[in-house]
Amino acid sequence: MIRFGPAGWTYKDWEGVVYPKPKPKGFDPLVAMASLFDTVELNTSFYAPITPHNAHLWLERTAFNPDFRFTAKLWRRFTHQRDEPWTAEDVRWTRVGLGVLSEAGRLGAVLVQFPWSFRNEPESRDHVDAIVSAFEGFPLVLEVRHASWNEPSYYAELVERGLGFVNIDQPLFKNSIAPSARATAAVGYVRVHGRNYKEWFRQTSPIDRYDYLYSARELQPWADRTKEIAAHPRTEDVYVITNNHARGKGVTNALMLKAMVTGQPVEAPATLLREYAGALRPYARPVDMAELGRGSPAPSG
Repeated sequence: MIRFGPAGWTYKDWEGVVYPKPKPKGFDPLVAMASLFDTVELNTSFYAPITPHNAHLWLERTAFNPDFRFTAKLWRRFTHQRDEPWTAEDVRWTRVGLGVLSEAGRLGAVLVQFPWSFRNEPESRDHVDAIVSAFEGFPLVLEVRHASWNEPSYYAELVERGLGFVNIDQPLFKNSIAPSARATAAVGYVRVHGRNYKEWFRQTSPIDRYDYLYSARELQPWADRTKEIAAHPRTEDVYVITNNHARGKGVTNALMLKAMVTGQPVEAPATLLREYAGALRPYARPVDMAELGRGSPAPSG
């Protein structure tokens, strides 16, 4: 199955664009997202381990869609804060929250996301090995952004260990890993970040870095790659995540990709259709998000 969805679901700048503003009483953004999509990528898990309480709430609020799966970014303690070794307690608490989703059959993948500065060197390989050992039993997918990882031995190792490779779209500089359609495990993963060259390496806010709207022409190769990944013999599920979240652009592009791959029109928030009419209107029909999102407030994602 191919699942499409955005990274996260709670952003202030989505109000009035993706969600109604003011939000009506009882409106639940997660319910709204699970009505439009079959996955979302958890952002909150990057900043701290998922609490079992929140995991159970998320499961309850998305139970109406049996195809819905969460993917979760691994806590940055393991991927970005590498100067100091993590503790057994760090691993235990991270596994507990992920385990709630996994035991319910609703965890599609754990995203092990490394920055561009993480190069293919012996110590980096050792670091990856330690993470894989610590989180054995979870469906891990690895995102690397530096071109030094683009070598056959790395891909062969992923296949041998059943680890997914994250195919990414990012601004392409001299040593940036390029777009691909690699399938190395049962879980296939596509992640598009936008092409905001100006802000990519600046010490700026994520909103600015990922502020980019793909055109249909730019997305079509990714629709083709998604189909290629899904057709690979070892692939069972594919996740297509749009991380260009500024002002609902990721929601727009996720809907466009879904329509391109399935060949079917999609439902889109009427406010989003007005905001990005030129890009989205050929692929979507309007829907009232206030009706889709009826429910109790959900924890931030």
